Amino acid sequence: MATGHTDPQRRERIIAATLDLIAEEGIVRVSHRKIAVRAGVPLGSMTYHFSGMDDLLREAFSRFTDHIVAVFDAHLSAPASPDQARQAVADLVHMLSEGSGRDLVLTQELYTLAARQPAYRELTHEWMRRSRVHLEKHFDPDTARQLDALIEGLTLHRALSRQPHDRALTVEAIARITATGTRAP
Repeated sequence: MATGHTDPQRRERIIAATLDLIAEEGIVRVSHRKIAVRAGVPLGSMTYHFSGMDDLLREAFSRFTDHIVAVFDAHLSAPASPDQARQAVADLVHMLSEGSGRDLVLTQELYTLAARQPAYRELTHEWMRRSRVHLEKHFDPDTARQLDALIEGLTLHRALSRQPHDRALTVEAIARITATGTRAP
């Protein structure tokens, strides 16, 4: 095993292993030892790179929220009209709800942690703010806030339903929320 001096990716592997374990086992089952084994690093690397589990979790969830914001950006940066933006939002809901489930689980784990520990709410507030920035390119701020919540709810309902609703229902819900709140092209 390489030492920290010749292993510049060690910190990144620890963060990735943390997110993988949270997605697979839940946050309550994650430990320094399990993360170190998963990352292929000595246990001492955990305290070398992070001051404790809270520091590691904040960094890992910060990376995760960066990933989700990048997904929003990928879907919402190209639309040139409100109608195209509505279609992009529908695409986003269906992509997130039909994916591997990893992002869905990580989202719920972060929300639960933030609900219990106010220090993690800053991560969720910043994530929501950054997501709304993309939505506000196409919709007014109040509509963007409502649409952001709709995306979360529809994604969760589609992902967990035995019979997920179809795209037509998603498009209809988006149209209802955005009927009066679009920005001029």
